[in-house]
Amino acid sequence: MKETPNHLIGEKSPYLLQHAYNPVNWYPWGEEAFSKAQAEDKPVFLSIGYSTCHWCHVMERESFEDDEVAQALNRDFIAVKVDKEERPDVDAVYMTVCQALTGSGGWPLTILMTPDQKPFYAGTYFPKESRYSMPGLMDLLASAAQQWRENRKELLGSGERIAMALRGQTVKKKGRLTKDLLVSARSWFRQTFDRQYGGFGASPKFPSPHNLLFLLQYAMLEKEGDTLQMAEKTLLQMYRGGIFDHVGFGFSRYSTDDKWLVPHFEKMLYDNALLTMVYLEAYQITQNVFYKTVAVKTMDYILREMTDENGGFYCAQDADSDGQEGKYYVFTPDEIVSLFGENDGRIFIEYFGMTSGGNFEGKNILNLIGNPNAECVNEEIERLLPKVYEYRLTRTKLHKDDKILTSWNALMITAFADAYRILEDNRYLDAAEKAMSFLQSSLTDEQGDLRVRYRDGEAAGMGGLDDYAFTVWALLSIYDATYDVDYLQQASELNQKMLNRFHDKESGGFYLSASDAEALIYRPKETYDGAIPSGNSAASLCLTKLAALTGNPALQEAADQQLRFMAGAAQEFPAGHSFALTAMTAALYPSREIVCVVKDGADFERVKSLLHKKRMPNTTVLVKSAENAEQLAKLAEFTREYSLRDGKSAYYICQNNACSPPIYDLKELDQKLSQ
Repeated sequence: MKETPNHLIGEKSPYLLQHAYNPVNWYPWGEEAFSKAQAEDKPVFLSIGYSTCHWCHVMERESFEDDEVAQALNRDFIAVKVDKEERPDVDAVYMTVCQALTGSGGWPLTILMTPDQKPFYAGTYFPKESRYSMPGLMDLLASAAQQWRENRKELLGSGERIAMALRGQTVKKKGRLTKDLLVSARSWFRQTFDRQYGGFGASPKFPSPHNLLFLLQYAMLEKEGDTLQMAEKTLLQMYRGGIFDHVGFGFSRYSTDDKWLVPHFEKMLYDNALLTMVYLEAYQITQNVFYKTVAVKTMDYILREMTDENGGFYCAQDADSDGQEGKYYVFTPDEIVSLFGENDGRIFIEYFGMTSGGNFEGKNILNLIGNPNAECVNEEIERLLPKVYEYRLTRTKLHKDDKILTSWNALMITAFADAYRILEDNRYLDAAEKAMSFLQSSLTDEQGDLRVRYRDGEAAGMGGLDDYAFTVWALLSIYDATYDVDYLQQASELNQKMLNRFHDKESGGFYLSASDAEALIYRPKETYDGAIPSGNSAASLCLTKLAALTGNPALQEAADQQLRFMAGAAQEFPAGHSFALTAMTAALYPSREIVCVVKDGADFERVKSLLHKKRMPNTTVLVKSAENAEQLAKLAEFTREYSLRDGKSAYYICQNNACSPPIYDLKELDQKLSQ
């Protein structure tokens, strides 16, 4: 390892700091790097990744720690490193380039570009030397350097054409909002559903929780048992497989096989947040305690291993330990017998399907694929698990990316708020509120604008669309869990900032970066729901919900425009926009608005408890009291007219644009909502 650090040493990102002692003279993304490229007349070698990325580690070991590679890069290029989680805008631009030029993408992302940031070559992982049909990095660097010297005009022209093509992609036509989009998506999921192991398509299989949320919502609205069954089968099989950590809990990133057995072992905060939401939703629909158990275990993992003392949530845990993928998670039968003795050891081995030959490089990923009782809690196994967990901690260490990202934290806050609303466990509300307080104190500047990440006492990065849309969603989720009007007001104010800074008033939709953000070669407008819902999909949900809660005509117009924009974006592949489709159900199916006017705190708690016990899709709830009446009226003007009757609490229900007479008895309200 080089003794003198490169220009990354002053950064906070764990990913950038991992490369700070490479012999490659890395620069962080910024003016210094591009000015140097201009001054020295060199192309830029851009490498984008993240700290828990297995193939990023491999490329670093093979190439970026290698003196021969470093010599070529330092001589002929200006090398720039980017953490995709800190700069999702930069990543989005150049990932689009890679996908357009190669037909695929991933990390590490490798881009060659001009000093004015226009790309002329893109790829992902490269070994140092050519291997089979895969070009080697040394050959690529030599060829690119020669082309830069001898064929500069063509490279510059190629970069300009690519940049122009990207800028031409941003305009999307508005579409017509119809149930046909939902039916088409459901049909695609049905055609690609794996009836044996759950999930969709062949390996590798990703959890894609927003797809499952859509299927659960659609199944309930259309009363389709087979659609519900697809979601349930997938949820069961994911838990059975090795993608779920049966010792320490929580889900890994994806499965490399059809059975969900062998995962890519990194654990991401966003996966666990979204999967918590899905299992909670499945529990609320089916009342099957199995789904509640998985959600609770996943939240236990987050609270135990991924929560900062100030309430924020860390990004990820690595797949690798001591340079080996999965080493932390696998066991041999002999280890288990030596830990528990013959009797308890054999019980544990049989329960988790362990063998002497193993199922992963000679060792065992614990799983329940062959266990017929996987859905049932086994008290004996639950008693043994803590000892295995403690033993695992002593064997080897996992790297943890302890950045706190605004967007991912907002997803986890929504999950905890949902958990409190559905399970009525105060621990989850405490976690949600503490994390939101952290976002507002440490990741929000003096003007009320969001930052991207916090680490080591420093917040950095201008917040993007995902930060705003997911945080508005989180605030609305805490409001749904508490009916505290402060959260509704905060959601409304932040939503307005999102409209002011990201909304495309001419063509519709929201840009990924703010109007006053750093200008890149083009301003992306992402709609596709990938590993997480797109910011545009989340904005659709937030606008639709806020319009219904507040009765604000301007918000309703913005919501309608956004849904039409997303309908146009989803036209070619509706299943790739499943979270946007979930938001569309509010406009395409009957809706219900409830205003509860309560006489005192005791009635407030009673009605809150009653409403939390109900699963009420496409329903908005406002709870008015003497204490919040004025604040609520400023947010939702129409609530001024709602009042108590003869000193008694009153409950107003409007459905399908028609309002019923007020109800004054809680039991009658219960009956009405159960119909």
